[in-house]
Amino acid sequence: MGQKDQELLKRLLVTFKVEAEEHISAISLGLIELEKVSSPERRMEVIEIIFREAHSLKGAARSVNLVKIENACQSLESVFTRLKAHEVSLSPELFDHLHHMVDTLGALLSASGAEVSRSDGSRSTQILDTPGTGLRQPLEDAIDPRHFTEGTGLSQTLRVPMSKVDSLLRQAEEFIPAKATAVQRIVELREICASLASWEKEWRRVRPQAQAIPRSFNGEHRSNEESRFSNVQGATRSQIAKVLAFLDRNEATLHSVENKLTVLGKHLESDRWALDRRVDDFVEDMKRVSMVPFSTLLESFPKLVRDLCRDCGKDADLAIAGGEIEADRRILEEMKDPLIHLVRNCIDHGIETPKQREARGKPPRATITLTISPKSADKVEIVVADDGAGLNVQKVRGVAVNLGVVSPEDARQLDEQQSALLAFKSGVSTSPMITEVSGRGLGLAIVREKAEKVGGSVSVETQSGIGTTFRLVLPLKLARFRGVLVRVGENLFVLPTTHVERVFRVGRDEIKSAENRETIQVDGRAASAVRLGDVLEIASGNTAPDPKRKVPVLVLAWAGERIAFLVDEVLDEREVLVKSLGRQLPRVRNIAGATLLGTGKVLPVLNVADLMQSAIRMAPVTSVRDAEAVPKSILVAEDSITARTLLKNILESAGYRVKTAVDGAEALGVLASESFDLVVSDVEMPRMSGFDLTAKIRADKRLKSLPVVLVTALESRQDRERGADAGANAYIVKSSFDQGNLLEVVRRLI
Repeated sequence: MGQKDQELLKRLLVTFKVEAEEHISAISLGLIELEKVSSPERRMEVIEIIFREAHSLKGAARSVNLVKIENACQSLESVFTRLKAHEVSLSPELFDHLHHMVDTLGALLSASGAEVSRSDGSRSTQILDTPGTGLRQPLEDAIDPRHFTEGTGLSQTLRVPMSKVDSLLRQAEEFIPAKATAVQRIVELREICASLASWEKEWRRVRPQAQAIPRSFNGEHRSNEESRFSNVQGATRSQIAKVLAFLDRNEATLHSVENKLTVLGKHLESDRWALDRRVDDFVEDMKRVSMVPFSTLLESFPKLVRDLCRDCGKDADLAIAGGEIEADRRILEEMKDPLIHLVRNCIDHGIETPKQREARGKPPRATITLTISPKSADKVEIVVADDGAGLNVQKVRGVAVNLGVVSPEDARQLDEQQSALLAFKSGVSTSPMITEVSGRGLGLAIVREKAEKVGGSVSVETQSGIGTTFRLVLPLKLARFRGVLVRVGENLFVLPTTHVERVFRVGRDEIKSAENRETIQVDGRAASAVRLGDVLEIASGNTAPDPKRKVPVLVLAWAGERIAFLVDEVLDEREVLVKSLGRQLPRVRNIAGATLLGTGKVLPVLNVADLMQSAIRMAPVTSVRDAEAVPKSILVAEDSITARTLLKNILESAGYRVKTAVDGAEALGVLASESFDLVVSDVEMPRMSGFDLTAKIRADKRLKSLPVVLVTALESRQDRERGADAGANAYIVKSSFDQGNLLEVVRRLI
């Protein structure tokens, strides 16, 4: 194939990927509907729609020589041919296999991996075996990722490659500093005009004296001595006349320059307004080009709900409304994971099992609604609601108190709505078991952080036995970055305006100390106060502060936390363009990037999330746990010597004291004579399994509160439920095991 043919094929493959994603999405949504539809006529219509989508995708794949996808479509098409002919019947098992086939198509399209080579050098082949259809179709594992551009889903929803749109948007935003530069040039021009005005004022004052000089030489020279110098005086009068004539011409010239500068200043002011308007329009137009409907974000959610329900042993319908509303693609990409967290929360924590729902007089099939509606001209509201059991507010409050998120005294003063908001704090979870899906208390914290990152907010409403509603209010477009310019010593910094809650001044006598921490009153409540210079580790000057001078304060808010930062001066608020620090400095603590002022000076833009964490770390450690010098002790029960050694090394490296047992029976004997803070156990072991070990620990009055973490290869829902029934606190599947995951769970439990 020649180079031109290769380039043509490459372009065709990019176009094909966009088309293929649409076909796969339509097939997936069709399968979801097919599972729910009861009318035989509508069922046959949906079967025909899916058949046509698979057929179209097969033809498109053939046109670009993607045999693997073509073969997969052929297999799917054959199933629906037999369904149309009533040769096979629909069943839950068949739907599971059909969804698996669609997942395979998605994996092939996204080119997530290369062909898998066996140890003998041969290539593995994937077989799609659909019970009840008599079909077996070989599929190779992947296609060359070089055929496709990077990014999937939202990043490819426009026919124009999003990389080009993003490039144009970045170029448009690069004009924002030009606006500041134009303002700076006008300021400089005004300074020149002010200097000329000052000169003119001074000249008017001395001009009469200069004009009187010639007259002093025209007086009568009565003494003989003075007459000797008459010739010299004549020459001097001539020179003075020339100087005065030059000054007159100089005055006229300067007046002319001043007039021209005045006219130029008016033109520059007009040009600046025109530049501002055109830059603003250009940036806004580019942002509108980047806006896509919410439906592009939510295409995969029906299947997500189906899969999660199957995994959790629950049943629910997802109703989506308002998907046609458009928002900035970057906002949608930021909010995809938070919305997944909310939907997962509805399924895992909110809705009950079909049996529980029927016992409470509810339909066995729950309903989850996801509604997008305009909130104002520039904001949108996303409501994620379920008709489940509601949030256990008392349990949330208790967990928050145990974690030290809120003091027992403050917790008692919180009403139900305020207590429900504690669920957004990191680490707070009401799940009885930690799994790879939930229980770590991170999901809702991520939702809040992501919403605030794009300038939005999140709230929760709950009613016991009726359900829970989460409300996200988001901007439709990312706001221009505005920053507050502050001074700390001789250094200037920019703080993002979106996280500056308040700016005010306090007297030094208003800064109080409590438990080695400074506080100030904000809205009638004490808030932690830190000096920005201390957080940034900037040495203070030698000049003693004026005790009578009030101190500027900025109250920053992030992820539900509020901290007051004391600075030396708040200078200005302005629109800025944030630039990264480059690949050489991908991560600098407390610094988000840099911006260029109109004067050409480069200033750091501060990272609010880092600042908050740095300020919290500066606070004195009062936790009893952290103050204890004795390391926590852990008992590991594992029959595999390799796995046992690995777990022991991981935990000891993290500072824990570890003892091991070869099975559950030995572990139970060790627990009878020694005390431990936590047990990590395998499930499948000789003599006594991990399930039985957990059950015996829970039955023992002395051990019943001892946390138990099960680490096992058993990953089915039934096995997880069995672990929960036995009383395990966490269930980690070995197929998704990693060191950080284990240590995070251990830290949560002890």
